[in-house]
Amino acid sequence: MIESIENLEDLKGHSVREWVSMAGPRLEIHHRFKNFLRTHVDSHGHNVFKERISDMCKENRESLVVNYEDLAAREHVLAYFLPEAPAELLQIFDEAALEVVLAMYPKYDRITNHIHVRISHLPLVEELRSLRQLHLNQLIRTSGVVTSCTGVLPQLSMVKYNCNKCNFVLGPFCQSQNQEVKPGSCPECQSAGPFEVNMEETIYQNYQRIRIQESPGKVAAGRLPRSKDAILLADLVDSCKPGDEIELTGIYHNNYDGSLNTANGFPVFATVILANHVAKKDNKVAVGELTDEDVKMITSLSKDQQIGEKIFASIAPSIYGHEDIKRGLALALFGGEPKNPGGKHKVRGDINVLLCGDPGTAKSQFLKYIEKVSSRAVFTTGQGASAVGLTAYVQRHPVSREWTLEAGALVLADRGVCLIDEFDKMNDQDRTSIHEAMEQQSISISKAGIVTSLQARCTVIAAANPIGGRYDPSLTFSENVDLTEPIISRFDILCVVRDTVDPVQDEMLARFVVGSHVRHHPSNKEDEGLANGSATEPAMPNTYGVEPLPQEVLKKYIIYAKERVHPKLNQMDQDKVAKMYSDLRKESMATGSIPITVRHIESMIRMAEAHARIHLRDYVIEDDVNMAIRVMLESFIDTQKFSVMRSMRKTFARYLSFRRDNNELLLFILKQLVAEQVTYQRNRFGAQQDTIEVPEKDLVDKARQINIHNLSAFYDSELFRMNKFSHDLKRKMILQQF
Repeated sequence: MIESIENLEDLKGHSVREWVSMAGPRLEIHHRFKNFLRTHVDSHGHNVFKERISDMCKENRESLVVNYEDLAAREHVLAYFLPEAPAELLQIFDEAALEVVLAMYPKYDRITNHIHVRISHLPLVEELRSLRQLHLNQLIRTSGVVTSCTGVLPQLSMVKYNCNKCNFVLGPFCQSQNQEVKPGSCPECQSAGPFEVNMEETIYQNYQRIRIQESPGKVAAGRLPRSKDAILLADLVDSCKPGDEIELTGIYHNNYDGSLNTANGFPVFATVILANHVAKKDNKVAVGELTDEDVKMITSLSKDQQIGEKIFASIAPSIYGHEDIKRGLALALFGGEPKNPGGKHKVRGDINVLLCGDPGTAKSQFLKYIEKVSSRAVFTTGQGASAVGLTAYVQRHPVSREWTLEAGALVLADRGVCLIDEFDKMNDQDRTSIHEAMEQQSISISKAGIVTSLQARCTVIAAANPIGGRYDPSLTFSENVDLTEPIISRFDILCVVRDTVDPVQDEMLARFVVGSHVRHHPSNKEDEGLANGSATEPAMPNTYGVEPLPQEVLKKYIIYAKERVHPKLNQMDQDKVAKMYSDLRKESMATGSIPITVRHIESMIRMAEAHARIHLRDYVIEDDVNMAIRVMLESFIDTQKFSVMRSMRKTFARYLSFRRDNNELLLFILKQLVAEQVTYQRNRFGAQQDTIEVPEKDLVDKARQINIHNLSAFYDSELFRMNKFSHDLKRKMILQQF
């Protein structure tokens, strides 16, 4: 009879692995863990494992999840031994758990002879690139994205052999991970074989190999993401698929690899993680990283009346102007709410954005900015990404020679953002494979006998150049861009960036760029006072006159809003959306521009939900619908021919003026009047004068048409002065210097 040891902490000079392999300590560990499973209660006094075991048995499972923090609180010695000698301890834990389960359900051994204890919430999370020889044969926890997985194969677990000479059954032999265990001689007839595997009595277990790669957001710029192989056994197989972001707890093993030795010329080992627990990561984990102070700050920010303007102004603050693009990208980052109307039919909640326009208008810079601010983003270019690079592909495993499934950019960006630059440079075959990914948000594959569907629930933000390099306003959007109708209709927001000549605007842009360069020059970093004094940076009109949020705060705000806020559509003004849709259909048919489809109604609803999310509201209100209609209209009108655009702006003027500062509207009208005056002077005198005069009465008449009666605030505003306008009260004229 082996006596158990009371003082388990005293290792008596042995290493942990040797100590827990001895009979006495094994028995003591067995008793302690069994006692822990039977008696552990939570803060409310409920028996934790009694409920867990009962749930497990109802579903005929064989995995019992144990929280490491609970184990450490009750049995600190076991918690200390576990990471040091995981293989030995987990074997003891499994035996103890099986006894506890059979004591509660005596006939459970008919369903399974093994119970696997899975350890969750190990305190330290190691990055894949920081795994070293120090971690070998230890219990580790790491995270990453599953990039490929093999099929499920049977692996020998307990082998029995038949002696061919006397038919004696040898065994069972327990197989190790690294090499095959074979008998030397037959105990019955003392012959050295030959032996063959007894197929009936040999026990197999499920085996699957997956590859995990560092999450796209965690890889430092310019570094290649590292990857590791992991082995899933028993009921862990098929617990994840390519594209899933997972947290993996397991034992870090080394195994002999002949091909590596040949390549290096001396013995080295390949490493693999033998998985013990796999948990899929949702955005909830990201929210879990927010502290209580962060949540308090976010909720207080959301009560600010101008939070919408602040967030729009915070998108790419280093890029001057382009308010419509910033607004569209902000809505895309927050996103709408996905819906399941039933019958396995899904309606996406992600907002797709296409930027198209002249070269040198910061399109790629916007994409690069979104990559930095989004919690999960994958950046790729149209030319370099073939259909397999974007969606998924099937390839042979270099060692086992079997077909494996590898995830592409859209699958890796699941629940995140996929950014595609040079979208127009893709070949047609690649583009068709994106059709399904952008609307149904899944990718179907049927290659090399693998028929499956992968999730690609991501926002697509793409940038494209017009045909011939520059955007031609006399043509429609579809004539300007080398994209087909089906793919254009899958984008919710189309942003056209035109590089127009405007002397005042150009001067302000030049000042902004020069000021930015001066401020961020390395030599000026030390002397902040000098930098601020030298950079005569104007108060930017594109920031709505509000202070932008710091980038870290914006990132946290987006994570919190996406995870915690789910706006409902109960109080939405349906008539307004319906009327808007019918008006737009009529206009699009009359002008022969981009056809308006039912997808555009869904786009409006998604944008309204995203705007409600920006304000952390649980319901979509009229303001959200108005903002969605305004963004939709701006996107639609900007893609028209120049001739149609002006008439449309008049038709939909009341929608376009929503939430626009009166000063902005008046400035827009005044610039139009100045442009008319400039054209008149050029036609009459052949040149324009340095100072353009516009009668005040013209501006007042135009302002009355949009219900603005008091212009004195506009004349005193910073916006008026920055654009080099002055007001002559005596002559009742408005002057602009050129």
